[in-house]
Amino acid sequence: MRVILAEDSALLREGLVRLLVELGHEVLAAVPTATELVTAVRDAVDVDVVISDIRMPPDGTDDGLRACVALRAQHPGLPCILLSQHTERAYAEELLASGTGGVGYLLKDRVTDIDAFERAIVTVAAGGTVLDPELAARLVTRAPDPLGALTPRERDVLALMAEGRSNAGIQDALVVSAGAVEKHVSSIFAKLGLTPAADDHRRVLAVITYLTA
Repeated sequence: MRVILAEDSALLREGLVRLLVELGHEVLAAVPTATELVTAVRDAVDVDVVISDIRMPPDGTDDGLRACVALRAQHPGLPCILLSQHTERAYAEELLASGTGGVGYLLKDRVTDIDAFERAIVTVAAGGTVLDPELAARLVTRAPDPLGALTPRERDVLALMAEGRSNAGIQDALVVSAGAVEKHVSSIFAKLGLTPAADDHRRVLAVITYLTA
C-alpha cells in the first residue's frame, strides 16, 4: 500500500513510519500538520490510504479530521483512517458523512495490535469501514444529551461563551486562531439546531442550552 501519514508527535510519527515499512507498505510522506497533509496528497500519485491524527496543527483542534473530509470531497472515495486518543461520536459521524466507504476511526492504543492495525489498513484501502469497538458501541447507544454531538473543543468554546467571552476572548483563552473560533461557533449553532432568525440571539440560546443540559 502507498500510504501518506499525518501525525504531529515526532516520536509517534517515526514509530508509525517504521511499523508501516515493516508491514510492507510504502510511506509516500509523513507530515506533522494538516496543511502539509493536504499538500502531500495533492502532490502524490496513486495514494492507497491516508492515516491521520485528528488533533493537529495549525489550530490544534480537529484539523486532521477537517483535512480528511476536505480531501475526500476533492478525491471521492479517498481511503482515510483517523487516529485519536479518545472516542468521539461527532468526529466519527462527520467522517462517515464524507462519503461511502473507505474510512476508519481507531484509538491510538489499537495500533499496538499490529495484526488488527494491518487488517484495518487493508479493509479501508479496499473501500470498507473500520470503527474502533469502543466507538461503535457509542454510535449504537445515542445519549439524549443535547450537547452530545459537540466535540470536546466545541464544548470548551461553548463553556467560554457561557462565561460571557467574546470570540476574541475565546481565541485568547484557547490559543487558537480567530478563524478556528468562528468555525467552532458556527458548528455549535448547527449541531444545536440554532438557525439564523431575526428575533433570536443564537449565542444566548446556545448558552441557555449549555447551562440547562
